[in-house]
Amino acid sequence: MNDIVIKLKNVGKQYPGEATKLLTLKNRLLKKSNNLEGQWSVKNVTLDINSGDSLAILGDNGSGKSTLLKLILGVTSPTTGSIAIKGKIGGLIELGAGFHKELSGRENIYMNGVVLGLKEKEIDNIIDDIIEFAELREHIDKPIKQYSSGMKVRLGFSIAIHVDADIILLDEVLAVGDKRFKQKAMEAIRSYLKDKTIIFVSHSTNQVRKLCEKGIVLNKGKVVFSGEINAAIDFYEREIVQKTVIK
Repeated sequence: MNDIVIKLKNVGKQYPGEATKLLTLKNRLLKKSNNLEGQWSVKNVTLDINSGDSLAILGDNGSGKSTLLKLILGVTSPTTGSIAIKGKIGGLIELGAGFHKELSGRENIYMNGVVLGLKEKEIDNIIDDIIEFAELREHIDKPIKQYSSGMKVRLGFSIAIHVDADIILLDEVLAVGDKRFKQKAMEAIRSYLKDKTIIFVSHSTNQVRKLCEKGIVLNKGKVVFSGEINAAIDFYEREIVQKTVIK
């Protein structure tokens, strides 16, 4: 039996509404409108992920996919419930979103490496591999603000796969970029990350079918399906894409 490396129990994340922030405590106690309580981006999620699992998170826009990844990565804390992680966790949420536009590509590699838990010497050992894979040797010392969206994605993805972590989180990593690099990235996920635990968010069912063995489907912050990847995709396309999910 595989070890459980990520355990979520009744996890929820609520973001206060603007009205809630403005009301005094006395007024909040008197008001009963649900709209004043803020929005639950993730609600009552219980999930066990085993070592070596490749899990896809499927769902429509606003279903809570990226929030769930941020909770697992520790970027934000749950409002309710508990999250237990076993092993070193890394990855990038919204590849390239954490880059500083005034810094060079090289400087952003170091900055992102530190955020992902690496020491400077560890980054020194892998920076050439990162630059080579991203195919940005000629541009690596230029400011990120001069990079195209595809160049930023290539750099972000290259950083993510070269981090020595047990658990890798990837959010829409192949949404931008040319066809050749997308194929290269798919091959890299299969080879570089074959022994890792992977959680992959993507709107492309073709990509998740090739890369993942299991899947969950989110709707309005709740897990409405969990199972084998083909069954998860079938449920997602039937109940979410066709807008027939039971409310």
